[in-house]
Amino acid sequence: MATLRLGDIAPDFKAETTEGPISFHEWLGNGWGILFSHPADFTPVCTTELGTTAKLKGEFEKRNVKVVALSVDPLDSHNSWIKDINETQNTNVNFPIIADGDRKVAELYDMIHPNANEKLTVRSVFIIGPDKKVKLMITYPASTGRNFNELLRVIDSLQLTANYSVATPANWESGQEVVIAPAISDEDADKKFPKGYKKVKPYLRLTPQPNL
Repeated sequence: MATLRLGDIAPDFKAETTEGPISFHEWLGNGWGILFSHPADFTPVCTTELGTTAKLKGEFEKRNVKVVALSVDPLDSHNSWIKDINETQNTNVNFPIIADGDRKVAELYDMIHPNANEKLTVRSVFIIGPDKKVKLMITYPASTGRNFNELLRVIDSLQLTANYSVATPANWESGQEVVIAPAISDEDADKKFPKGYKKVKPYLRLTPQPNL
């Protein structure tokens, strides 16, 4: 199986979910997407993760992002577990969960790491752009829950840097200064960034976030 890398087209697939059958690329449409796997239903960390995802629905919608989860458990298990998530996390699961009993999707996305566990998926995260290309991949061990605020931060960065000739520095959050791409000359930077910029070093130029 070929390794999935940044910039690759995210593999398309058809699958059964808790919200009915989907064809992945068609379901994504022209927006952004997050596909993330959880090791198993009825596990404590996953229960908190899916509850957190549900509560962030408004934040994802603001960014035109669709979210879909996956585990190798069957549909009836997912549907029973959703009741527990809603009850314990004080929310309503509002996104589909893929039933991947044959591991077809898990294998397409290399979500099963045998040295970690031969049967369960690791906590994989894939952010996919409107061009259906993989923009980010993060893999967590089964024991560590994800930081969904970080995923929102990364999406803000990806969407900003896709449209402007900038990059985002360490610990950047929306509203803070960004870095002008080194390929942009000072002359072009004067035109592209009317708010001006600070030249810390010839290769390090900071400018206010251009889309605010």
